[in-house]
Amino acid sequence: MTAILALLATAAAASTTPVAAAEPQRSNEGQRASEPTSGDDIVVTGAQTAGSDDYTIDGQTTATRMPLSLRETPQSISVVTRAQIQDFQLNDVNALLATVPGVTIQFSDTDRVNYSARGFDIQTFQIDGIGVPFAFGIQTGSIDTAIYDHIEVVRGAPGLLSSTGNPSAVINFIRKRPTRDLHASASAQYGSYDNLRLEGDVSVPLNRDGSIRARAVGVYYDADTNLDRNHIRRWTGYGIVEADLGASTTISGGYGHQDHKSRGALWGAVPLLYTDGTRTEFDRSGSTAPEWSSWGVIDRQIFGDVTHKFDNGWVARASAIRRATDEDNTLFYLSGNPDRATGDGLFTYPGAFKAPTRNLTLEAYATGPVSLFGRQHDVMIGVNRSAQQYRQYSSYGAVDQPINLDVALAGGAVRPDFPETYALSLDRHTRRETAYGLVRFSLADPLKLMVGGNLTHAESSGVSYEVPVNFDNTRFLPFVGTTLDLTPNLTAYASFATIFNPQTDVDVDNRVLSPIKGNNLELGIKGAWFGGRMNATAAIFQTRQDNTAAYAGFAAGRSYYTGVDARSQGIELDVGGQIAPGLQITGGYTLMRVDGEDGGPVRTFVPRNTGRLSVSYAPPSLDRLKLGASFQYQSRIYYEATTATQVRARITQGSYALLDLLASFRLTENVSLSANLRNVTNSRYITGLTYDQSFYGAPRTALGTISVRY
Repeated sequence: MTAILALLATAAAASTTPVAAAEPQRSNEGQRASEPTSGDDIVVTGAQTAGSDDYTIDGQTTATRMPLSLRETPQSISVVTRAQIQDFQLNDVNALLATVPGVTIQFSDTDRVNYSARGFDIQTFQIDGIGVPFAFGIQTGSIDTAIYDHIEVVRGAPGLLSSTGNPSAVINFIRKRPTRDLHASASAQYGSYDNLRLEGDVSVPLNRDGSIRARAVGVYYDADTNLDRNHIRRWTGYGIVEADLGASTTISGGYGHQDHKSRGALWGAVPLLYTDGTRTEFDRSGSTAPEWSSWGVIDRQIFGDVTHKFDNGWVARASAIRRATDEDNTLFYLSGNPDRATGDGLFTYPGAFKAPTRNLTLEAYATGPVSLFGRQHDVMIGVNRSAQQYRQYSSYGAVDQPINLDVALAGGAVRPDFPETYALSLDRHTRRETAYGLVRFSLADPLKLMVGGNLTHAESSGVSYEVPVNFDNTRFLPFVGTTLDLTPNLTAYASFATIFNPQTDVDVDNRVLSPIKGNNLELGIKGAWFGGRMNATAAIFQTRQDNTAAYAGFAAGRSYYTGVDARSQGIELDVGGQIAPGLQITGGYTLMRVDGEDGGPVRTFVPRNTGRLSVSYAPPSLDRLKLGASFQYQSRIYYEATTATQVRARITQGSYALLDLLASFRLTENVSLSANLRNVTNSRYITGLTYDQSFYGAPRTALGTISVRY
């Protein structure tokens, strides 16, 4: 570490040879790579892909902040580009992540989602590289993808840059940026369940040379779902202004706003077991949510950044994001298990909640080349500080009243008179401060060694349902990675990363669980062909996570948890890009096992095998036409449950596959039509098994789109 610190301290002075931060981007909203854009020679969050037909990107900075190609990065990376989003109409984050190799999506109820990779939960998203943790370790409300250029998913422990987290994956959403020339697009969609979506996207130069430019995106979405009484409405707005303060400095600022409202919304879901331990029977439209139940989530983000490129090849960047989220929910939960003959045995638990979350994250880092011992190396150093306040106010009415299953499925639960005064049930303040650094040593032309880590201080204070949720922890998390070029197209790599994650879940005795600790070891080989337009990875990994909170029961109006130690081992394959003229492909396969301390399986609600494959083809002889298919597979999952009458039973969802199809035709250079069919084979499946309630996913649906571009 002494050598690393010395390098970091002398980096700017030792660097004398001008080096470009990254090779030029291949495209930016229709511009050729050779044309100047605001981000062509400063890569700050990943190469943009807007306007490109490719299903891969040139480079990324999610893993290390350094502008490295996918092949140069010693971790598994998947990318979902704007082209893939538009082809398959991946209009919300759940549809998008369902196509990413190794990522699993499980719904707790209609409006809260668990994401996992390599057997463990993903609890933080990044936006332009800045981590924004979920308030409860779970995403609440939908996220529209219209404002993002592409999404980068780095699997494995993201400890180097995320300060705390899980050895699963980090998902980085790269926002759309303004272009120097005028570009505009609009689309209208209509499909099954009265699915209506209107979208507009305009980028304009604000002066003659485009050195000041702006972009605005707006979306309106309104649709029913396959569930009885469930309706979703979402407004999304986004605006950004970017300016060049000379040839080397770019500054930007913007605002994002999303209003998500779900009516007839489930809190919890439909009970899956009768009192005798057999499975309940209900339709794919089955829901126990009454018409009056709702989730309401308003998400507002103010952000800004400034980037400067020095003459010696170094790039420095400072960023800030202020996020304010407000929930206003009126919900209905069912506890218990129904009797098979009568349907009795269920009890009501309605609640009204208001939950404001405020988060401020500041980050600054610098990266660039250093000449030492006759060779050129790369250095990155940065600091991050985030503070979050989360409060929840609650009001309950008509708790533990008996209700029949048939009445609940008909939406017959009566809205209670909630007390007008809401009690402060949760008040939590968290703060995280991190200093991180990395050196990429060039030991030889084909051999690179990365050594670094971060020092993180994390603390929390507050109460959750009268239980203190306090912690104060400081940890150093090392990171080591290496790459070795075997041929002009193939690179072998290895990496080791660690994490720790303080948690606020409590056990049955109201004691806060100890922090999660874990690590990720990964070995693999990467390939890049056709100038980086085709990338592939084969990896083996071992991921360990100790003391993970696992749901253990519900009592006295709250859930309680127990800590579980687990280790996952597996193989991952990933591919993305153009394999022939007009033929784009992205996908992968994950095969793994997740075991506890005794060697037996744990987290059995996570599928051990998952497969993803998306293919599109635009025949060169008829380039106005594009056809495609997307395939998602997951193996069997199960959950060991105990009914209210103490009958133990295993709930199983067998393996299943979903097939989506697309066809689009460009009527003119500016107008195109497309059709998307989802779940073509009409597979029947439940959307999650993290506990003993769930609901069914959507059957076959269709969506038509007309798009106009200028």
